[in-house]
Amino acid sequence: QVQLVDSGGGLVQAGDSLRLSCAASGRTFSSYAMGWFRQAPGKEREFVAAISQGGGSTEYADSVKGRFTISRDNAKNTVYLQMNSLKPEDTAVYYCAARYSTLPVVVTTTRYNYWGQGTQVTVSS
Repeated sequence: QVQLVDSGGGLVQAGDSLRLSCAASGRTFSSYAMGWFRQAPGKEREFVAAISQGGGSTEYADSVKGRFTISRDNAKNTVYLQMNSLKPEDTAVYYCAARYSTLPVVVTTTRYNYWGQGTQVTVSS
């Protein structure tokens, strides 16, 4: 069982930066592929970024490529999402997610085992 706690959201202006954090409980964090998703009002949850268990592989949605960076610190049981050059269309609730796997994977679908509670990111124009 893994519990995820998202944090770091807030209200910023277009062009600003934010760093989201997701702290995980448990002693096997390094066995979990991690991902970030977001959901805007009236829209479906969409993939943002994902990282493999060791951090060696990452994937990004086209809409955030070059602006967002996912990383993880397995010693701290934490995954991060650095968001730069934020745009109003990045406004959403952001969720981190964890998926257990015995093989290194990067998961870009919603097929994760555990989800955080979400953190609101609002970008004003």
